[in-house]
Amino acid sequence: MGNCIICGTPVDGEICESHEEDAVFEFRGTAASQLTPGRYYRGTVDGYADFGVFVDIGDHVTGLLHRSELDQRLESLDWEPGDDVFVQVLDVRDNGNVDLGWSIRQREREFRGKLIETEDDEFQPDDLEDDADAENGDDGATESSTDDSDAAEETETTTTDDRAAKAGELQAAAEETETEAETVDEQPAAAEAAGAVTSSGSVATESAAASTPATDDAADAEPEAEDEPALKRTTVEAIENQVGSVVRLEGEITGVRQTSGPTVFELTDETGSVECAAFEEAGVRAYPNVEIDDVVALEGEVEHHHGDLQVETESLDVLEDDDRERVVDRLETAIEREARPADVAPLADHEAVAAVEDGVADAATAIRRAVMEARPIVVRHGATADGYVAGAAIERAVLPLIREKHTRDDAQYHYFERRPLDGRVYDMDAATGDVTSMLEARDRHGEQLPLVVLVDAGSTVESVDGYDLLSLYDADSLVIDDSRADQEVTDAVDLAVAPSLAGVDVSDVTSTALAANVAAHVNDDVRADLQHLPAVSYWEDAPEAYLELAREAGYDETGISERREAVALQAYYQSYKDKRELIIDLLFGDGDTERPRDGDLAAHVSEQFRDKLETELETARENLSVRGIDGVTISVLDTDAFTHRYNFPTTILLLDALHRSERDRADPPVVTLGVGDDELHVRATESVDVRELGDAIAEAVPNGGVTVVGGQDGHVEFLPGERDAVREAALEALGETLA
Repeated sequence: MGNCIICGTPVDGEICESHEEDAVFEFRGTAASQLTPGRYYRGTVDGYADFGVFVDIGDHVTGLLHRSELDQRLESLDWEPGDDVFVQVLDVRDNGNVDLGWSIRQREREFRGKLIETEDDEFQPDDLEDDADAENGDDGATESSTDDSDAAEETETTTTDDRAAKAGELQAAAEETETEAETVDEQPAAAEAAGAVTSSGSVATESAAASTPATDDAADAEPEAEDEPALKRTTVEAIENQVGSVVRLEGEITGVRQTSGPTVFELTDETGSVECAAFEEAGVRAYPNVEIDDVVALEGEVEHHHGDLQVETESLDVLEDDDRERVVDRLETAIEREARPADVAPLADHEAVAAVEDGVADAATAIRRAVMEARPIVVRHGATADGYVAGAAIERAVLPLIREKHTRDDAQYHYFERRPLDGRVYDMDAATGDVTSMLEARDRHGEQLPLVVLVDAGSTVESVDGYDLLSLYDADSLVIDDSRADQEVTDAVDLAVAPSLAGVDVSDVTSTALAANVAAHVNDDVRADLQHLPAVSYWEDAPEAYLELAREAGYDETGISERREAVALQAYYQSYKDKRELIIDLLFGDGDTERPRDGDLAAHVSEQFRDKLETELETARENLSVRGIDGVTISVLDTDAFTHRYNFPTTILLLDALHRSERDRADPPVVTLGVGDDELHVRATESVDVRELGDAIAEAVPNGGVTVVGGQDGHVEFLPGERDAVREAALEALGETLA
């Protein structure tokens, strides 16, 4: 019968069941069956696989830490083979396979004790390794030096009974509302031995232990502690040079997540964000009164955690009244000053962009502000070449800012997300998915609600319901779109960058031209990277100013065309994914030197694009039905019968290419009409308001269930049973409108 090394409770062994997860075990057994599920073990990284990391537990057992168990992407994990790590054994299967779980605690001193597990028993390190001292009558009481910087990594060397008594006293003290430090003799040694928990609920760090005088009467130390000068405030930006020091930070709590070990708070000040770990008990919320949006003062030691800066919290206080207002004013002033661009300098002279210069500046400010406030940014864009390139422009500008403002190496995966939309409407389906994701992130990881940016989509009234759902949860949204937008959208979003709302012609502008200008003002450092993007987004008649920018950036007309076609093809495959790395390679040529460079990748993919498109165009041309109505030439294609619905190209892309190839065969006006099973798309040499066309069809076919999706530049949907009537009504309406 012994005593638990954590709480002192009498147990058979060295630790009670309720504290098994508070200790770390070193395994010296010979078989997987000798491991104890639920316990945490020291291990060594053996190697990587696509599905996770193999970790050696001792000399004879290897387990798998599956990627689904990680709290970050496998690709962002910075473990190297041979690194010491800490993992939890979740299960030992009948076949000997060992399933491992993630541990947020990745240093021995973050655990409250250490034990050695053999094939049939468990021991304290000194009991197993210092038998010679025990045989000589030594009680095992070895003086622990608080001046030794390695003391936090060593186990205590006092006798078992003394250790249990002190740990028991410490456990009781931690559970008191107000801890009396003087009730525990030689508290620094006890804290060192048991991973002491301070009265404020944080892990006692080495520096905290070392700063406490080691005297027989701890009360004697209190006057000295009270006389210590208060820490001067520093900033997140400055702590990189203060590793190992105790610092004071003031800022806003922008994230809270509970791990199986400590509680991790994200603190954001005027210079950046940093994660701060606070430990109460394994899996127990530290500082339960501290919530997201609280303004706080935090003191703790700056350390490296898996290569990232992290603060080990020693105290965390919510600021109130004047103290709170002082910090809030400082943050607000700094954020507003840094977030707003100093001036507006468009990439090129372009009337449509000039009409929305103020909106460009406001959009850039909103995006930069979200980064500074540690709010996630979600970009939703159309699944077209223009949509992907526009979204990539915003991504190119934002990611470096996130890496600069956050101390976590994987911050860019947590604070920025770009996903394509199915169509150009931000409907309830898309909004519901985004709301579900953001609420899960808030509840599971303590993240703030995101800024949602719609690009090349979402500027018509059909998207209002989606925006209203976001607003119910106070999630901000803005839209950047080249379509003919509806005024109602301006009331539904926080900001709309849409030249059509300024009354200018939008026939020569793309969403990329708008988004690239916004991105250039989000991050001026990447302006040169963005110069060629507007030219890439035009299928024809690109403004000469954008072509010149592309040439200056080193892209000739062939290079521009190949990148546009390559992105269009890749936009089709797995259209629900962002394909971040592939799009980067196509548009910017980043990456390792071994990856395709200098346009080789774009040329390869664009060749496939042309082959696939030309095959479908030949089929479509052979099955066109040409009608002349009041001087209007209308080519009708049955897109349900003469296109491959589930193969590239999409109906929209095919009709665009078909119209460009057929419009010069007759005098204008020329129309290409695609009629599917329940959709109708129109392309014309003259401007056609699809909403007015839909109204005319609905009047002629009142039982056709006719609706317009996507506004003036959208398409018509109808009931399949009224397909023939809808087609004839559309032909008649187009003849009357364009004659």
